[in-house]
Amino acid sequence: MADNLSDALKKLKITTTDSRADSLEGCLDCLLQALAQNNTETSEKIQKSGVLQVFASLLTPQSSCTAKVANIIAEVARNEFMRNPCVDAGLIPPLVQLLNCKDQEVLLQTGRALGNICYDSHTLQSQLINMGVIPTLVKLLGIHCQNAALTEMCLVAFGNLAELESSKEQFAYTNIAEELVKLFKKQIEHDKKEMIFEVLAPLAENDVIKLQLVEAGLVECLLEIVQKTVDSDKEDDIAELKTASDLMVLLLLGDGNCIHMVDNGIVQKLMDLLDRHVEDGNVTVQHAALSALRNLAIPVVNKAKMLSAGVAEAVLKFLRSEMPPVQFKLLGTLRMLIDAQAEAAEQLGKNVKLVERLVEWCEAKDHAGVMGESNRLLSALIRHSKSKDVIRTIVQSGGIKHLVTMATSEHVIMQNEALVALALIAALELVTAEKDLENAQLVQILHRLLSDDRSAPEIKYNSMVLICALIGSEPLQKEVQSMAFLEVVSKLRSHENKTVAQQASLTEQRLAVES
Repeated sequence: MADNLSDALKKLKITTTDSRADSLEGCLDCLLQALAQNNTETSEKIQKSGVLQVFASLLTPQSSCTAKVANIIAEVARNEFMRNPCVDAGLIPPLVQLLNCKDQEVLLQTGRALGNICYDSHTLQSQLINMGVIPTLVKLLGIHCQNAALTEMCLVAFGNLAELESSKEQFAYTNIAEELVKLFKKQIEHDKKEMIFEVLAPLAENDVIKLQLVEAGLVECLLEIVQKTVDSDKEDDIAELKTASDLMVLLLLGDGNCIHMVDNGIVQKLMDLLDRHVEDGNVTVQHAALSALRNLAIPVVNKAKMLSAGVAEAVLKFLRSEMPPVQFKLLGTLRMLIDAQAEAAEQLGKNVKLVERLVEWCEAKDHAGVMGESNRLLSALIRHSKSKDVIRTIVQSGGIKHLVTMATSEHVIMQNEALVALALIAALELVTAEKDLENAQLVQILHRLLSDDRSAPEIKYNSMVLICALIGSEPLQKEVQSMAFLEVVSKLRSHENKTVAQQASLTEQRLAVES
């Protein structure tokens, strides 16, 4: 074999494109045979012989040997040490040219060769992208979708290239979304679906492609997968369910997609899915459907549509859930839905069962996410409804102390939300809440926030607004007077933030009058 290989390499070395095809074929067959027996050793000999440069001239669409030459390149490039020599021999440009040829075997071997040469090299993959391989490969996928081997070659290439940011702009100008969704619908085997998932996930991070995937009907496809796999205990199905759920949530991000999907009736499908999983349902499905609904509720135009479709009622059925991931998404969905929706906020805020569950979850020390979201929803119910009934329900359920604690959160946004809600409580229902505000030591906390140089300007501003409102209660006014607030506030008159400085002047006057 070794002698045959040496002879074959010598013959190839002196060959030209005009050489007789059959004599070339014999040499190439010899190389392929040797590679099949010992790839590494044969590759080393091929490199030393210098025939790689000859291959560049043999890679022409007219030659009957082209598929074999590309196959040999694909085989040698499986070795890492052969990849740079292939690049140096100038093999990439002729291989890229061959992607335009019609012969399916040539296409397959060419794709393999390019894939192996550029494997794990972002530099070479970027070079391929700049040479325009993406539109060519997408076109090939459309033309040869019946050829399983070629389809797989395209998917592997897409999977590698899609990781690069520069590829996404090029993919966005092709009909990749349409082709992948078409292919996805036809797949029965789990492995094939998995390959397509691996391409879809990085592509779906791009907003333009995401919208194209949504318009091509991918969300509906994923919903079908969720419905088919949800009751299965097969490992493959459980993995597929998780992947489909995650991808569905990723697609339903971004205002454009979410508005489009709500107008296309996705909400009802998600609610039907949730409905089948209220009692002892599948947590993956509950989590995914609630996440999707939460994302859909972000655009302002979707909120009223979703509320009138009954999303709030559908979500409330999960109040009994003991699973923190489900609780977390349920809270987030309700908070998104009531944003600037006064009527819905009032309706939910008067729901005693909901408010009591929120108060309970505000103490879920083991689950910071659930605890934070419960506090934020309590505050949102007050801020968006501005309703006395809602405030009374929250006071009666013991929610005030949690809002006061929230004002000391390490997150400025949560501090702020708490202070605004507390100011509304003080303005609308001070008498009802004064005992709880006193027990929660709100006045001391406000003194601390105003004295602390690290407090954000909006925190200082809202703390002073709240102080002015609290003075309307006799016991709270006494606390304010006993704590030398005037001194702290008068310092803030020279604060660099004008709004804070103005509020400090107003607060100082108010405190002076009341003292």
